[in-house]
Amino acid sequence: MNSDYGEPSLLDLFRTDAEAQVQALNTSLLALERDAGAVEHLDACMRAAHSIKGAARIVGFQVAVRLAHALEDCFVAAQRGELGLDRQHIDALLAGTDLLAQLTSAPTADFGRWVDEKGNEVDACVSVLARAIEQAATTTEGGASTEPASDRPPAPAAPPDTTRVPWVGRDNSDRVLRVSADVLNRLLGLAGESLVESRWVKPFAESLLRLKRMQMASFKALDEIRSALTAQDANDNGALTALAGAQRTALVCQQMLSEQLAEIDTFDLRLINLSHRLYDEVLACRMRPFADGVQALPRMVRDLARSLGKEARLEIAGESTPVDRDILLMLDGPLGHLLSNAVDHGLESPEARLAAGKPAEGLLRLEARHSAGALQIIVADDGAGVDLETVRARIVARNLLDRDAAGRLRDSELLEFLFLPGFSMKDKLTRVSGRGVGLDVVQTTVRGVRGAVHVSTQPGHGTQFVLQLPVTLSILSSLVVEVRSEPYAFALVDVIRALNVPRAAVERLEGRHHFTFEGRQIGLITAHQVLGVSAPEVDEQDWLSVVVIGQGSRGYGLVVDRFVGEHELVVRALDPVLGKIKDVAAGAIMKDGSPVLIVDTEDLLRSIERLASVERLNAPPGTRSSVGETTRKRVLVVDDSLTVREVERKLLANRGYDVEVAVDGMDGWNAVKSSRFDLVVTDIDMPRMDGIELVTLINRDPNLKAIPVMVVSYKDREEDRQRGFNAGAAYYLTKGSFHDDTLLQAVVDLIGEAAA
Repeated sequence: MNSDYGEPSLLDLFRTDAEAQVQALNTSLLALERDAGAVEHLDACMRAAHSIKGAARIVGFQVAVRLAHALEDCFVAAQRGELGLDRQHIDALLAGTDLLAQLTSAPTADFGRWVDEKGNEVDACVSVLARAIEQAATTTEGGASTEPASDRPPAPAAPPDTTRVPWVGRDNSDRVLRVSADVLNRLLGLAGESLVESRWVKPFAESLLRLKRMQMASFKALDEIRSALTAQDANDNGALTALAGAQRTALVCQQMLSEQLAEIDTFDLRLINLSHRLYDEVLACRMRPFADGVQALPRMVRDLARSLGKEARLEIAGESTPVDRDILLMLDGPLGHLLSNAVDHGLESPEARLAAGKPAEGLLRLEARHSAGALQIIVADDGAGVDLETVRARIVARNLLDRDAAGRLRDSELLEFLFLPGFSMKDKLTRVSGRGVGLDVVQTTVRGVRGAVHVSTQPGHGTQFVLQLPVTLSILSSLVVEVRSEPYAFALVDVIRALNVPRAAVERLEGRHHFTFEGRQIGLITAHQVLGVSAPEVDEQDWLSVVVIGQGSRGYGLVVDRFVGEHELVVRALDPVLGKIKDVAAGAIMKDGSPVLIVDTEDLLRSIERLASVERLNAPPGTRSSVGETTRKRVLVVDDSLTVREVERKLLANRGYDVEVAVDGMDGWNAVKSSRFDLVVTDIDMPRMDGIELVTLINRDPNLKAIPVMVVSYKDREEDRQRGFNAGAAYYLTKGSFHDDTLLQAVVDLIGEAAA
């Protein structure tokens, strides 16, 4: 039997039960730490420890029996009023809970080794808990103790460990069945196909309806023939008899068609209903409550704060919000990074908080909610907020920008630097921070699932991160449009607005076409030009169908032929053999069975920016084109930093050069192969393909090696320079010594002034 569908063993059932009970212990112990008199949480701890002890005894886990029994004794003593649970007791109880978690999750084959290695820790934990009970009993029998709490023998526990144990609570009211994620994905795929296939019945019924109409027309024709024969007093009784027979047959066919159509309509409704129910049920199997993936986080926040000498509490809202199981699994790393940053960077020390008029205990808030067809995860703290001037100073200190360029950055642009690889606000490397990898990992992971991260801060009041994610990875809420008679789908989460823009509202500003949207000018570009398809003949409509995508300065209006409407699409990954297709993320099947391509919005925005940077945007249909011939020299700027890219582009464009941009080495290589350039300016450290590899490829290609390449990098060591020159770079400029005149003079030295 396939193990994916097999019945779980007794040991599997124990582990499943233990996961939920350990999580219950963690949650209730944290609540007891804040309120030792919370009877309901004490009762919950008692039940959890008792359940683990009984289940461990059945499967023969004697070590787990000992640990659970020691915890249970403490809870019994607390229930009787013999033991007042203070912070040291909670530490010891949490340490025992951690050992139970490790024990019950240890592979069966390694169980004996785990007991040998951890036996001393188990013995120490049991002894600590027993001494705590004995001391409490002695104090109770001898009356009120005059011994100060600080002088009591400590109940030692392992130092706070910020390593989380990913326990997932389960509803044990249902019978447990193990089903692998692959099997569930296949079931979802089949359910989606059944939903698509069910749509074929309707067109078949419509074809029968057309046949019925044709049959009725033929019946009418026969009736007219009979009338004509009768009017001519025809004596051919045989012809009239044959005609009457044909009419009777036609009438029977008409009745049968009517009956069959009624049955098909009924079948169609039942089939569609059944397919939808099947699909919804399978899809629901992929969804888990948000709480399932975050139950360990309050404990992690508490332990990390204590290790840093701070006090912190995590509040979780939207615990019942359904989340795709794959997204829930993906969130573990990003949420861990964001909460660790909030505790380490955001929250002040208890003394500083009290001096600022805040409670000594910092508050972190984690919330999940559905909004506008997307999943929003909000991570906020009430700490000091991000010191924007410190960020600006870090940018200059790390030679990311010179002081003048950094001084021109807006607050939102400054905050974007926090996501750069290696960027950190800490001077010293610690166990928690200083490596500069946290927020970079968060952004990379979120973008990998078609999501986005936004950050805002309020000095003195805290910082907030908003993760915008799809509700599920299997189903895409999309806006389907038509471009040259082909459907394309945009994820709704990426669409700012879809609207009809009157042609009269389109204006020309600085040689480009714009329209006013929410008080700002949005550039217009045709989807035909970006996607590389021929534009249709200009229609007679007085308006343009426009999809607004991108945020802030990256906002553009994409002109399409027409809006098809909003659709829920089953996402289908493209065959890996195809590689990365420009501007396309995946495929899907429409409900009528027709294929549709899902647009990669980020890739599309990069394509638009490349076209916009060299002023090669075609005029929207029905408007006058302004694109003329140019004799300016063309420069390609390749850099993964949006800020650096824009600074270099504007400098060169203001000098008169025709400038195109690329967001990394791979993007730059594709641009060089597909268009003509007089110069390439590139960074070194970039994703997908670095600058050294790009320079090497250009110099190896006989058709491209004549193009001079200038390297502009943060790396200023002699060996770095030598690597660039060895690869074939014609010029090496460090960003640390970067000045407007320096870059421009270097470009002039290599290719001359902008005019050809």
